[in-house]
Amino acid sequence: MKLDILAIAVHPDDMELCCAGTLLVEKLKGKRTGVVDLTRGELGTRGTPELRAEEAAKAAAILQLDIRENLGMADGFFRNDEDHQRRLIRAIRKYRPEIVLGNAREDRHPDHGRAGHLITDACFLSGLRKIETLDDDGKPQQHWRPKYVFHYIQDRYSEPSFVYDITPVFEAKLQSIRAYSSQFYSSEYGVDEPQTYISSPEFLDAIIGRHRMFGKMIGVPYAEGFITEKMIGVRDFDAFVRMDT
Repeated sequence: MKLDILAIAVHPDDMELCCAGTLLVEKLKGKRTGVVDLTRGELGTRGTPELRAEEAAKAAAILQLDIRENLGMADGFFRNDEDHQRRLIRAIRKYRPEIVLGNAREDRHPDHGRAGHLITDACFLSGLRKIETLDDDGKPQQHWRPKYVFHYIQDRYSEPSFVYDITPVFEAKLQSIRAYSSQFYSSEYGVDEPQTYISSPEFLDAIIGRHRMFGKMIGVPYAEGFITEKMIGVRDFDAFVRMDT
């Protein structure tokens, strides 16, 4: 299946926290959207990989994703090397997205930054026809390079290159985050496990506050922020939408 937009996330729940609203708005506009998770998040303090997979599937249904796939890389120990690049290249060529949304290239969690660089490199290398890869049926894949790679903003604040209005779907985004009851604050998760940096009510409050701040930048209630290394051009001034009136 060819996708219009593919989000790549090192851990299940990264996408929900950072770009779920953007994916859902684009889906409601008729675009095909999907997610490739690099790892199962098996090193997480709370929950299990099996439960995390169930939570990811629940979130995917809320966000109406066309596909969600997990590449099964080793949480915490994957590398930005040829083996991992080729595994990700196969996924990029499989779904042929026009736009990729990926992890921040620098963040509090070292997996985020390492994944951000892996995504950048794999998206470029995927466009080189002399790099040969095979699909699930053992047939040669065609080279493919996304038109844009945008990195979402994670725990550490970065000045966004642009922000995306997600106000109409913000409640659905929160539902997709709360699908991970083992990871984030939930009165329904009754397992006696240690509290973590992300399992407190204050963490979700901070996420909401971040999106309010991004929204304020363009005069809307809620937005998600992205960073691009590629210059974005316009053909005429009508491409700009005034949102702060």
